[in-house]
Order: sequence, then structure tokens, then C-alpha cells
Amino acid sequence: MGKRNDVNKILVIGSGPIVIGQAAEFDYAGTQACQALKEEGYEVILINSNPATIMTDTTMADRVYIEPITLDFVSRIIRKERPDGIVATLGGQTGLNMAMELDESGILKQYNIELLGTDLDAIKRAEDRDLFRTLMNELNEPVPESDIVHTLEEAYKFVEEVGYPIIVRPAYTLGGTGGGIVHNEEELREIVTSGLKYSPVTQCLIEKSIAGFKEVEYEVMRDAKDQAIVVCNMENIDPVGVHTGDSIVVAPSQTLSDRDYQRLRNSSLKIIRALGIEGGCNVQFAHDPYSDQYYIIEVNPRVSRSSALASKATGYPIAKMAAKIAVGYSLDELMNPITGKTYASFEPALDYVVSKIPRWPFDKFEAANRTLGTQMKATGEVMAIGRNLEESLLKAVRSLEAGYDHIYDQKIANTDTEVLVKRLDKTDDERLFVLAELLRRGHSVQSLCELTKIDRFFMQKLARIVALENELQDSPEDVSLLQKAKERGFSDIAIARLWNKEERDIYTLRMEQNIRPVYKMVDTCAAEFESETPYFYGTYEDENEAIQTEKKSILVLGSGPIRIGQGIEFDYATVHTVWAIKEAGLEALLSTIIQRLFQQISAPLTSFILSH
Repeated sequence: MGKRNDVNKILVIGSGPIVIGQAAEFDYAGTQACQALKEEGYEVILINSNPATIMTDTTMADRVYIEPITLDFVSRIIRKERPDGIVATLGGQTGLNMAMELDESGILKQYNIELLGTDLDAIKRAEDRDLFRTLMNELNEPVPESDIVHTLEEAYKFVEEVGYPIIVRPAYTLGGTGGGIVHNEEELREIVTSGLKYSPVTQCLIEKSIAGFKEVEYEVMRDAKDQAIVVCNMENIDPVGVHTGDSIVVAPSQTLSDRDYQRLRNSSLKIIRALGIEGGCNVQFAHDPYSDQYYIIEVNPRVSRSSALASKATGYPIAKMAAKIAVGYSLDELMNPITGKTYASFEPALDYVVSKIPRWPFDKFEAANRTLGTQMKATGEVMAIGRNLEESLLKAVRSLEAGYDHIYDQKIANTDTEVLVKRLDKTDDERLFVLAELLRRGHSVQSLCELTKIDRFFMQKLARIVALENELQDSPEDVSLLQKAKERGFSDIAIARLWNKEERDIYTLRMEQNIRPVYKMVDTCAAEFESETPYFYGTYEDENEAIQTEKKSILVLGSGPIRIGQGIEFDYATVHTVWAIKEAGLEALLSTIIQRLFQQISAPLTSFILSH
């Protein structure tokens, strides 16, 4: 097919200011899109109201408008610039909602402007809860027992038929805004009223609660030739009932059987084809851990927060490929920039485990309600890669920059057991640390699984970390245990505490015994092909895949997860630092826990190291 020649000028709609549910991942996506479109020779016009983003840098688009993303301002820019097309699916929910407003206002038709990539009908079928439910029924894809309501009275009627609990999901909202799990009439009145208020179309889906099921996500790509692939599948450690943005997530999924994996994979491909999405799409499933039953939770017909995680987890540049698909390319025409040898139609393969942990703002708002539900509360997130789940999970905990060096919290360790068990009635931001402490106190894996609905596999992994703590405590300076602990992701300071030593003592012992980290490459293909993009993670194995050069180099440290007081402006500064180093003829090394921004925008970067 090749790129379209009937389009010359393209307007890209950004995501605006960072809010809960919409953070730096959309700067990452928008930046990739602008670069990809300019690479193809298109004139790129950008509107985004956030001046701290790398996306609004003067080099990213031919013209940048730092203006409010409102119908009035976007319409003015359209009248001035007269673009041939608009890309709205890379600006999060803000971009999608603006595309809908522009269409309803008639300005797209007036100026003969095409929405590139996923069209408006596809967006409506995915975002409108009623249309989506109807489509799923036509496809024979299961959805929870549900109804669409526009008034509180309609919600009361549904509850009379199915009873409590129910889940409220407002249409066209971000991060679960206005929704929640309802257990009684008071909560029903409060949450449905809120959901109808926040939905731009005054519409909520209310469904029989399936809280406690496994939550699994598939990140899918499709082109105009109806070629579709699964880029990555991810599994939430927390069950359905906790917003995926507030859940600990691992990739690839760890507890699905091959049969279940293939069923959900086939379902996600069927759904993206039926919706007619061209580009990236996120499909969320609820899977019954005790049967073959699954349900479709929702579909995001755009590049999402999960897309950024999937991109960094696999090395596959989802946003860049989505932008190229939007201007006419097909997956079998696009080269994977990581390998330089395979096409974008080649599904990524992972030979490692990725863990994502949200970063919550409760250190700044100590009196806030820490209970997690279907409305997202995290401001950012961290990602870590390891050769096993324990390693990636422990690295992610340390990456939070919340004062943790292990899954251990002194405050929780000083809390009565009865209080800790009671805390498991509801999910909060410290659940992982509470579970680890209860395992240390002898609570069984089975009892904790029953209390939390967390899959036994994940609880056993947590129990193995605790068991290794005990082994280390019983055998000070055991070199074989030291090697095992490092392979499982233990930090030197955590081992030092268990051995009643100084951190420096552990480091010295490791050097004496040649227990050193090596760096493995993220290549999208599990080492089946050579990789051209230097993107690494640290682990404790034998072979080092990071190649040293003779050039002088400078290490740049990333800024960590987005939290109150430290946002995307530090990503901007870091990127410009890397560019300046390259312009000076030096080799730039980047060590960061940030999983949102750098891989594609820092194309001049010599090495990208994702470490701890």
C-alpha cells in the first residue's frame, strides 16, 4: 500500500496537562507520532497545552501551538492551518474526546478533514458503552450482565433485578473517573450521580460485579489490510476491582494456560477487526480462575497507558507503528527498528519478565483515602525487567523512590497481626508489603489467596522471597546463597540487613567472588535475530550482551517515576542533556527506571540501560 500522497499537512492532538490516568506515556506516544510523520515527509502541526513535554519542543513539529485543547482553540487552528488530516488516537482520552467534538461541530466536514487511522465510527463503537455492548453480543463475546443508564432511576431499576455489588463505568472518561464498585443504596446514589456528571454523554454502564476475577490485557495492532498482531499480553496481580493503572502488572502473563492464552488472543484479534481499528488497541479481559469463563471488560481504541508499558516491555514502538499505519502503511511494509531485519507484522517474544508498580501520591497526602478501586489514584509508575518474576518485582519496588530497598516496611513490621489481616479486606497501596509481612509471621499462602483473590502463583512467588530471607538469615556469608539472592533480585542493603553487615561488606564480598551484574538486550525476538537498538536491563547471569566501545562516554541518570513535585519536565531536561552529549561527539549512556519516554525520541542515544 505505501504511504498516502493525498495528505500533506497533519494536525496531531496532544493530551494536555498531566492528570491522574494520563501522564508522560502520552508525551511518549505523541513524540513518536510527530517524528514518524516528519520522517515520511508530512508537514506536522501540533497542539498541546503542556509546555513541559518533549512533544512541544520546536524540533518535534513544523509548528507547535501551546494552546488549550478545547473546541474553540482547536477550531481556530484548523481554520488557520487547513490540515488534510488529524491524528487523535495518540493523545489519550483528551485526543479522542476532542475528535468527537470536532466531528459533532461540523468543522471536519466543513474543511474536508479526515481523521487518520482509527475512524470516528470505530471510536464510537468502542467508547459508547451501549454500542460496544451491542457489538460484543453480535460477536458472541461475553460481557457481564449489564445495562446502560442515563438517570439514577434507571440504575435503581437494574439493581432491583441483579442485586449488589455492581460496577459503574462512565462512558468517555479517563482512568475510571466517576466510576466505582457499589455495595449499597447510598454508594449507588453517590457513584452513579458522579459517573453521569463526568461522562460527556451522560451515560454509564452498570454491570454485575465480577470483582475477584483475573484481569488480563492484550495490546493489539491492526492495519487497513486487516493484518493484526498481539504485541504483548499483560496480567494484573491484583484481581478485577482495582483499576489497571493502580494494579501491579506483569508481562507476559504468568498464570494463563496455553489454551486460555490462545482463547483470549483470538478474542482480542476478533474484537479489533470488528471495531475496524487501524493502529493500536488495548483489550481488557476478566478471566474466572476456576473455569474457562471470561468476560470483555472494555476496549481502548487508542494508544493508552498500557501501550507505553507494552512498548517498553517488548521494545516494539507501538505509537510509531500506529502513526505510520494512520498514513497508509501496512504492518508487512514497516521494518521493526529494534532488529532492523524483521517486519512490524512479526509478533514480539519475551525471554524475561517485566513488572510494573504504580507510584501513588499518598506520601504527600497522608490523610487521603488509600483504598484502591475502579478509579485510578496513581500519579506515575515504575517498570523493571528481570530473568524471573522475583527479580523484576524487587527491582521495581526499589525503583519507586519511596525509601524501600526490599518488600519490607518498618511501620508495617511494627503493626499488630490482627490489624494487618483486617487491612486485606480492602486493597490499598501497601498491600504487597502487608502480604510479605503476614507471610513472615507464618500465614499460609492459601489463606492469603482466599482473603485477597490474588492468584496462588503470585502469592507463592512472594512466599519464596520470604523463604529466601530466612535462608539468608540462617546462613551468614554463604556465597551460594548470595548468588541465589542476587539472581532473585535482592539488593545488597537488604542482604546486609539480614546478615547484620554493612552494605559495603556485601559489595566487597560480591567482588571477591566475582558475583557481578551483566546486561541483557531487549530485542523483541528473544535473541532469534540480532538487534540494532542498544536497550538493556541488568541481571545476574553469565553472558554480558552490552558491547563496550572506545569512545568516551557520559552516564545520564533519569528522574524516576512521576509524582507530586516531580513531573515530565525532568524527562524534557534529560532528553536535551542526551542530545547535547551526542552533539559534543561523546557516547551517552542513560540509566533510568522511567518506562515511558526515551527509547524512540532519543534516537541518537548510544546505549539505553534499564537498571535498578
